Amino acid sequence: MFSHITLGTNDFPKAMAFYDTMLAPLGSLRQLTIEEYSFAACGPEEQPPQFFIGAPFDEESATAGNGTHIALLAPNRAAVGGLHDAALAEGRSDEGTPGPRPHYHEHYYGAYVRDLDGNKIQACCHTPE
Repeated sequence: MFSHITLGTNDFPKAMAFYDTMLAPLGSLRQLTIEEYSFAACGPEEQPPQFFIGAPFDEESATAGNGTHIALLAPNRAAVGGLHDAALAEGRSDEGTPGPRPHYHEHYYGAYVRDLDGNKIQACCHTPE
């Protein structure tokens, strides 16, 4: 259904340091950086990038949407915890510790954090362990 998701940032270098660390447990890496536009594309190796981070092209401030969050697919529950731990180690806020969320479905396992621009980021796994 989705080609990619883009999040705006007001501090590209700090955002990329954060996302480079946080996406690693999910098996994603930075595939492209365009410094001139403060823009980067990330995703699993040998796949098209799916997660973009950058300064807004309209040159206005990036803002986070209330009620909006981005859920990143994790290969397993350990990776959910790895993303959460990496975010907290970077000083980001905990919005929901790693754990089952059976109200979504039987095997749903997720965690939530905020990035430095206030975006709510989730890692989730849909398989039993």
